[in-house]
Order: sequence, then C-alpha cells, then structure tokens
Amino acid sequence: MLRQALLVASRSGGARWFVETAPFSGDVVRRFIAGETIEDAARVTGELTGEGLLVTLDVLGEDTDDKEQAEANVQHYIELLQRLGVAGLGARAEVSLKLSAIGQTFDEDLALSNARRICTAARSAGTTVTLDMEEHTTVDSTLGIVHELRRDFPDVGAVIQSYLRRAEEHCAELAYEGSRVRLCKGAYAAPAAVAFTDKEEIDRSYVRCMKVLMAGGGYPMLATHDPRLIEIAGALAVLHERDAGSFEYQMLYGVRPQEQRRLAAHGAQVRVYVAYGREWFPYFMRRLAERPANLRLFMRSLAGRS
Repeated sequence: MLRQALLVASRSGGARWFVETAPFSGDVVRRFIAGETIEDAARVTGELTGEGLLVTLDVLGEDTDDKEQAEANVQHYIELLQRLGVAGLGARAEVSLKLSAIGQTFDEDLALSNARRICTAARSAGTTVTLDMEEHTTVDSTLGIVHELRRDFPDVGAVIQSYLRRAEEHCAELAYEGSRVRLCKGAYAAPAAVAFTDKEEIDRSYVRCMKVLMAGGGYPMLATHDPRLIEIAGALAVLHERDAGSFEYQMLYGVRPQEQRRLAAHGAQVRVYVAYGREWFPYFMRRLAERPANLRLFMRSLAGRS
C-alpha cells in the first residue's frame, strides 16, 4: 500500500512542492539525480567511467503531450549524444530513452521517427540506445518500436519488467543472438490482472526471466540491487559458460555504489543508470517506492539527520 501511495504521489503537484521546499531534502534528491543539465550529466559520466563503470544516461521528462515538447526532447538527446561523442565516451556510455518523452502518448509514428533520429545520433557518437519500458499499457507499442528500430539499428536495447505477468514470454522472444535486453523489476503501478503485486512473486518472475536470458544468445543487462539475485546471476553465468563480457549488471546512480565498485573490481561489467533533468520528481518518487531504505533515508533528511 505504501508503494502504491508513493506512485500516486509521483503525479501530485502538491507532493512535489513539499519535497522541493522541505529542509535538507535536496541532499537526498541529489543522491539519486545527477543534476539538471547536460554539463551535470557529462561530469558524472566522466567520474563513473573513470572508476571503471559503464553508464546509461536518462533525460528525465516523460508523458509529453505535444509535438513541440517532443521535438525539444529529441534535440536534447542529440546534443547529449554529440557531447558524449566529442568527449570520447561513446564506448562507455549509452542513453536510455522513454518513448513517452518523444511522442508515443499521442502519435506512435512520430515517436518511431524521433527514435530513429536519436539512434542515428547515437551511432555517430559510437554508442547505443536502450528504450525504457514505462506503463504496462505501452508494452506492446514499445516492443513494436524496438522491433522496427532493430531493422536498421540492431543494437537497440529493450527492457522487460519482471512484475508483469507476460515478462517471461517476452524474454523468450528477445533472447536471440545480438539482442540487448535489460531485465528490471518494474516501478510503475499496474492492476493485478497484468502484474504480480507480491514482492516474492516479482522476485520469482525475475529469476525465471533471468534463466531464459542467460541461457539464450542475447546480451542480458541485469538491473537489480538485490544481493540474492546478483548471486543467482553469477551462478547462471557459470552454468551457461558466459564470460564477463557477455552480460552486465545495472544499478541506479546513488544506490549501493560500493557494490557497484566491488563487482567491477572483480571483473564484472557494471552499468550505472544515471538520470538527470528538470523533470526529476516522478523518477525520484519511484526510487522511494522501490526500496524501503530509500524512503527511510528521505524521512531522516526531513528530520535534519541526513
């Protein structure tokens, strides 16, 4: 119930005002958000890649409902990718893209066209694009766009959320040679008819999906902070004779940074999901909803103890 309440609050202007004005809350926000500008993103990317980590950059701002704002978001991504290319960071940093930010909500064809432009810019920068998965109602649309983009850009990444009941089926469809697939638990509200609601059910689904991906011919990107799931992933890599370059772990910026560095120091590929931008509030609230520890940290900050 608390998770659902936080997800509802992520769309509340009043809740955003409270977080923005509460004493000390800015310190916690900055733990999960790299900043608001391309300069902030470039700085954090340089720091993380300098420590041996990989990066995926997410420009915050979703649910765009007009063509002009979608175009502005496309231009921002193109500028970001040009910056990565000039800095020589393309081999270490990619971008994550929410289709709702570039027109999916009101014009799927426009979203596909805009995504092509961003993929073209990514190729010029020597990097790739992963299409984030959002609300459960957009799954079929998003996977359809992934399929279309991969005709010309086969390295486009897809995302599967294990809390959805069809997750294992989608993983089986995507576990082919060269297919980049990020597996995460999911951080959006969804009805029980289409999604698991119990944490243990979601975890079991994650393991089933991971088994499919690690046994397949694709490139799994395992997005989890759960020590037990990370241990299972390592065991599956041994079972299927996967070397460290054939899959990667992914973790959020600001969440278990010591574990990120520990895994990288032991030879694993670890990619940090770095979000930045002015529209940070919905993303921040989903991070609080995902882990009780994040919420406790935030509450301590409001009391002036963090």
